[in-house]
Amino acid sequence: MIEEGKPLFLQIAEQIEDSILDGSLAEESQAPSTNELASFYRINPATAAKGVAMLTDKGVLYKRRGIGMFVATGARDQVLGERRSAFADRYIDPLLAEARTLGLTASDLAAILTERAERAAARTDSEGKTSA
Repeated sequence: MIEEGKPLFLQIAEQIEDSILDGSLAEESQAPSTNELASFYRINPATAAKGVAMLTDKGVLYKRRGIGMFVATGARDQVLGERRSAFADRYIDPLLAEARTLGLTASDLAAILTERAERAAARTDSEGKTSA
């Protein structure tokens, strides 16, 4: 679960965000404490605290004094928006640049994406089926 070469505090923050996105950490629910995170991932509590602080600074988590950290209302939408923007920056912009180089239009790209998505769905369907 822990990746080499990526700061641990970022990985902790991303794990919490993943839990928010998949619904296992609902808005207004209590987030794991820094000690729980440190124990689970076997890391220094200060490292876990840095990841939590990053999410607090972004407004994804907030502190209830004496109780703990909680997922903020609107956190899921915020994280989803940030992830979609990062996805576009990382994958879509280079895709469009290469498509331009190859002379592909938006319609060409849409057709390729549709074809590949259908192929991937068919593969998933055939892998999920069991033979009698």
